[in-house]
Amino acid sequence: MSRPSTEDRVLGALRWTVIAVAVAATAGPLLYGFLLSLRPFQSVVSEPLDLLPPLDEITIDSYPTAMAEYGLGGNMWNSLQVALATAALAILFSVLGAYAAVRLRFLGRGTVNVVFLGVYLLPGIVLAVPLFVLLSRVGLTGSLVGLVFVYVAQTVPVALYMLRTYLMAVPSSVEEAAMIDGCGRLALIRRVVLPLALPGVAATALYVFMIAWNEYLFALLFLVADRDRWTVSLGIAQLTEFSVPTTVLMAGSIAITVPVVAGFFLAQRLLVTGLTSGAEKG
Repeated sequence: MSRPSTEDRVLGALRWTVIAVAVAATAGPLLYGFLLSLRPFQSVVSEPLDLLPPLDEITIDSYPTAMAEYGLGGNMWNSLQVALATAALAILFSVLGAYAAVRLRFLGRGTVNVVFLGVYLLPGIVLAVPLFVLLSRVGLTGSLVGLVFVYVAQTVPVALYMLRTYLMAVPSSVEEAAMIDGCGRLALIRRVVLPLALPGVAATALYVFMIAWNEYLFALLFLVADRDRWTVSLGIAQLTEFSVPTTVLMAGSIAITVPVVAGFFLAQRLLVTGLTSGAEKG
């Protein structure tokens, strides 16, 4: 064999080896947790390292226990409402702000990107007390609406930072042609800019959704006194108590990843569709 063909085979084998090791390192713990959630607790205690339990031992009783008995189902519903509302509002405000930062001329336009990133880098604990005092005065502590306001304020800077980059890739000539045809500024954003930047909007919305879904500090600060309004981060935290069986903890951990994984696959389809649509309109 020639040297180029030998190098191609060696590099190909090395590539698949690296991929296999990476998949085993990332998916291995998740698979082990999923298998634990399908076993009775007594079996896990006696044989904790048994990766392939007998078929007669497989049970899904841990999932109803986590969802109903420990209230994780209600927590997931609360988190779903908060995360969807946060993603929708953050994208709505961020699209307008990012477009203004990219296309409009104003004082400090060159440094606005740094300001967005600087606001996002502020640690949440610094904002916790002012936000708690503010929401207490308007009567929104202990409510999901107040938590949505906090999450929107927390995620708009990073959404602006991300969308600004995507909107910069939209050709200005397309916008100029639309405005010559009589398209107003808001109609221009809705009919021209958003279809072309749809992949970036979908990616940003998914990122904001995951931030709101996984957030713990502000949920603990504002909702700890009302168990019925707990989000999924607070619900899964209670399953880490010593009295909770390991199988229930694993079942809850697997269950809370389902909406995020489903959102990823839905967004992946939207990314492909949006990219194709943008290419056709361009």
